Amino acid sequence: MSHEEILAALQERFPEEVVDSPQGINFTIVVKPERLVEVATFLRDEAGMDFLSNLTAVDRPNHFEVIYHLYSTRNPAPPLALKVMLPDKANPRLPSVTCVWEGANFQERETYDMLGIVFDGHPKLERLLLWDGFPGHPLRKDFVNRTYTFEEMNRTLPPDDKR
Repeated sequence: MSHEEILAALQERFPEEVVDSPQGINFTIVVKPERLVEVATFLRDEAGMDFLSNLTAVDRPNHFEVIYHLYSTRNPAPPLALKVMLPDKANPRLPSVTCVWEGANFQERETYDMLGIVFDGHPKLERLLLWDGFPGHPLRKDFVNRTYTFEEMNRTLPPDDKR
C-alpha cells in the first residue's frame, strides 16, 4: 500500500480523526488523539505498518507534538510519520500504543520522563533516564536547568542503599 493509499484509507475509515497531511521530509499524517489506538491498529493490520522505529515528541509554543515513525517490514518504502497534537500543555495525555507496537514501551517511558507526556494504559509508566523525584522534565521549553548536588540526587534512595 502506498502512502497516498494509506492516507485515503484512513480518511475513509476515520474521517473525523485525520486532521492534516503536511508533507516534508517524511510522508506525514496528523490525527486526533482520541482514537489513536484504533488508527495505529489499522495502520499495523490493514496498511502493513508493522514496525515502530521511533516515537518522539516536540514541545511547541502552544502544544506538544508526538511523532511515530512507522515502517513496513514487508514493503520497502520510506517511513510514514504519524503525528498527534496535544494542546493541553499543563496536562498532556495520550493513549499508549504499547498494545499495538511493543517497541513503544521504552520510547513512551522516555517521552514521559523527558517531556512529561502521560501515556494512558502504559503497562509501567515511570521514569526511565532520571531518578524518581527529579523536578520537572528537561526537554520542556519551560524547564529551568541547574546543577543538582549529590545529596539532592541521593534523596530518593532508601537509607540502607549505599550506591
